[in-house]
Amino acid sequence: MKVAVINFSGNVGKSTVARHLLLPRMNNATVIPVESINSDGTQDEAIKGKQFGELQEALMLVDDAVVDVGASNVEDFVNLMKQYKGSHEDFDYFVIPTVPKNKQMRDTISTIDALADIGVPAKKIRLVFNMVEIDDVPERVFAGLFEYHGVAKTFTLRPEAVIHVNDIYGKIKGAEQGIRDILNDPTDYKAKIKTAKDSDEKLHCAQMVGIKRLAAGVTDELDAVFKTLIK
Repeated sequence: MKVAVINFSGNVGKSTVARHLLLPRMNNATVIPVESINSDGTQDEAIKGKQFGELQEALMLVDDAVVDVGASNVEDFVNLMKQYKGSHEDFDYFVIPTVPKNKQMRDTISTIDALADIGVPAKKIRLVFNMVEIDDVPERVFAGLFEYHGVAKTFTLRPEAVIHVNDIYGKIKGAEQGIRDILNDPTDYKAKIKTAKDSDEKLHCAQMVGIKRLAAGVTDELDAVFKTLIK
């Protein structure tokens, strides 16, 4: 499976969706960031939007891939898909993360329109509602997108594809470990607190207890989101 994570807008959590939602559930897929430096600070070897030919070659050499398209490269990316006629067919899905802010929702609609204009079918364009407060419902905070879907029918909208606000994303930002790595860490940090050599080590162990608990809870949510998103 090959998935592009894309939105004309920044600050919608594209890298979070690519690395924490999709990557661990796609047979250890390759992540290809289309940007020189991602907003999350990671320094992956990147393919810029204008190097679309190289991106196509890279995709053909792997079975599973997540292409994380940086906001500054989306316009080039879409325009080059027009030039390389039929290249959008290399992707099984175009996942568009969006957040409950007016600008980002307008940019989400622009992204949907741009993909539809080059022939991407509605069944391949999938929305993820990101950074949603736990007591909010998508139908209310994303009312404009639901209304647009009722008119346009150019994308797939599933209200259950919701990633809620969670402290873990801030705590692991820039870290090498992913959520699944943290969850699978066999270390008993609670027991290690008793044998810690100093206060710094104790604090670290206490923090890791909390992070592992957050990881357990958010993994259940991400599993459910992936299941409803990719079906």
